[in-house]
Amino acid sequence: MTETPEQERPFVAPCKALSATAPIKWMRKGWQDMRQAPRQSLGYGVIMVLISYLLTALTWRYGNLGLYLGLVSGFVFLGPWLALTLYAISMRLERADAVSLRGSLNDARRQISGAMVFAVILTVVFLVWARAATVIHVFFPETGDPMVEDLLVFLAVGSTVGAFFCAIVFAVSAFSLPMLMERDVDTVTAIVTSVNAVLRNKPAMLVWALLIGACIVIGALTAWLAFAVLLPVLGHATWHGYRETIDASEWPLAKSEPV
Repeated sequence: MTETPEQERPFVAPCKALSATAPIKWMRKGWQDMRQAPRQSLGYGVIMVLISYLLTALTWRYGNLGLYLGLVSGFVFLGPWLALTLYAISMRLERADAVSLRGSLNDARRQISGAMVFAVILTVVFLVWARAATVIHVFFPETGDPMVEDLLVFLAVGSTVGAFFCAIVFAVSAFSLPMLMERDVDTVTAIVTSVNAVLRNKPAMLVWALLIGACIVIGALTAWLAFAVLLPVLGHATWHGYRETIDASEWPLAKSEPV
């Protein structure tokens, strides 16, 4: 296939129309990928469980300061790299290439500069979100023992602000990192592509968001232990969601590192 010259490429990669049940298929494929590369996938899952415990401990010990430090360190230094390694595993399985810990780490390292730009943007959003959550407390009733009706304004404003920031984070991150993993593309193009695809496939993306939320709830109910399996499955499923949704053929393929 002839590569499209850089000056002729569109600002955003086109997306395909999805059925509302498409994310369920992505989860099945994610599970299959984890079964094909269990050692690498579960290894990253364990790392994510440890990060979750560390973030919980920091928040418990230092309050909001610990939360801020955990978010910054996790999203800027570890989160994108771990996500990219899971996408690298799925990409290698799809291409029938050899899968190894070293190979996936090298693939992730090759694209880590773009992922760092993405992570910084996402971290700024989270910090603004945390600041907004603090400001919302002005709506908390001044009475010492408030009734439910006294809390309605506080709950309504908090829920609205939280939903707004959740939507931003979800739209920005849905497909951007997998695109950075597969193609030689800049971070802004990947983010705009992700937002465009989410806006054009709202029913499917709502189902996908509900599945992610359900996994988070299960992880919390199991004291984060279920994340060892759920997060790798979600990572692999995200790759398959990207492959099914985004047509990035006008950008050159990124090269995989040799095993």
